[in-house]
Amino acid sequence: DIDHLNLRVQKELVEWLNWLKADIGFDGWRFDFAKGYSADVAKIYIDRSEPSFAVAEIWTSLAYGGDGKPNLNQDQHRQELVNWVDKVGGKGPATTFDFTTKGILNVAVEGELWRLRGTDGKAPGMIEWWPAKAVTFVDNHHTGSTQHMWPFPSDRVMQGYAYILTHPGTPCIFYDHFFDWGLKEEIDRLVSVRTRHGIHSESKLQIIEADADLYLAEIDGKVIVKLGPRYDVGNLIPGGFKVAAHGNDYAVW
Repeated sequence: DIDHLNLRVQKELVEWLNWLKADIGFDGWRFDFAKGYSADVAKIYIDRSEPSFAVAEIWTSLAYGGDGKPNLNQDQHRQELVNWVDKVGGKGPATTFDFTTKGILNVAVEGELWRLRGTDGKAPGMIEWWPAKAVTFVDNHHTGSTQHMWPFPSDRVMQGYAYILTHPGTPCIFYDHFFDWGLKEEIDRLVSVRTRHGIHSESKLQIIEADADLYLAEIDGKVIVKLGPRYDVGNLIPGGFKVAAHGNDYAVW
């Protein structure tokens, strides 16, 4: 164990971080198992090394009901993420992985897309409360890959990317999906849509529909994304929009 309250430990770790930044070229930090030490400690390292980006892994359990599925209201869970960023310094580079969105999305794509509209009619994850500080993801080396601790449904992974790459927050692409799963071209198309239309972490999200078999949302009035097997969406797509990317149970206009 490392005693992060020890001044010598703090000094040497700060020196190492600054060496990584100045001599090696790293410009951002990932704080592993950030719930294992105080946010005050993370603040010390961020303030004294001044990275351009920092993201924390704060993986705690969602609130679950008797059916073993996440409750619709996950306010307490996303509040934990917001509290960490606020304590570290909301005006700085600190962000957190949006585990709230990850957990809800995991279940939603299994025929429960209504979950993507929270009790207030808005996105149920951290991306609604503090999108500039939310790093969205489908899987990582813990949840997927060889550890497989909380994997996204493998046949619906691209629905996950269609969601995070069109929505607010800062999306993070998993190496395995991009390089090992043969999904590079599909993911690239979604990245191109996001880039071309200037979708960013604080883009405006309007949820048009959220049913069991259909999720439809408009972002910044420029992009529309559909998840789910329902093919006929009636007149929900405004005129002038053209399909820019599509795949198994998802489409982006």
